[in-house]
Amino acid sequence: MTDKQTVQAYTDAWTQSIESISELLAPLPTDAWNRATECPGWSVRDVVSHIIGVESELLGDPRPIHALPRDLRHVTDDFSRYMELPVDKRRCWTPVEVTSELEYTVIRRSRALRNARHEPTDLVRWPAGPLARDVPYATLLRLRAFDVWVHEQDLRRALQTPGNLDSPAAVVTRDLLIASLPKQVAKQAGAPIGATVAFDVAGALPFHRTVRIGPDGQGTVDDSVVLAPEVRLSMDWQTFVRLCCGRVRPETAIVNVIGDQELGNRVLAHLTSTP
Repeated sequence: MTDKQTVQAYTDAWTQSIESISELLAPLPTDAWNRATECPGWSVRDVVSHIIGVESELLGDPRPIHALPRDLRHVTDDFSRYMELPVDKRRCWTPVEVTSELEYTVIRRSRALRNARHEPTDLVRWPAGPLARDVPYATLLRLRAFDVWVHEQDLRRALQTPGNLDSPAAVVTRDLLIASLPKQVAKQAGAPIGATVAFDVAGALPFHRTVRIGPDGQGTVDDSVVLAPEVRLSMDWQTFVRLCCGRVRPETAIVNVIGDQELGNRVLAHLTSTP
């Protein structure tokens, strides 16, 4: 695909996922909005409020004026504090108020994306508080498709309504997480030079990838099959996503570790690639 086609693909993936969230929320009873998700401290309402907050900021809306309570245990640093503010601001809102704002925000963002005149390589601001930085426009759209889909799955697990596991945004997520594997295996987990770590992922979006640690200690990833890697990690697609996004602890995840158990457990402990 050309760069502009890639931008359109990311936009379409974001659109499909965020509209699926709106459809998922429409029939929810009031008590379901308070169900806990795998995001520490966040309920269904909180995850939706987070999505609204980020998309609103991308639209240029001012940050809400709000004082955070001091007893939020999951707020542990400047980044989580930044992300919490628009969430806590909406904790007293009714489901109707939240869904109405979500629908209005989606309409505004969709219009803004259609009318955008950015080139794929133009630098734009990624709003993430202390982690904010300028990124190419295509990268921003990729990150938004990824983030919205991951939170869609947070909501679906909390509400026990599975779906969209192989959607366009799921493919964006798969490719982004695979791209992070060399760093996680080589740098974070400290796999030794010459090691190979194979990932066998089954389910709605299956794939096989092998991470190789080169003579310089750097990792690379490809789709070749290695018959006898140092360690092979087999799991389903949802488990892979939950591990990479910090939604489940490695010791409680269902993963088959074949080969070097110590290295395999170390890799699993360092798979998380999101803040």
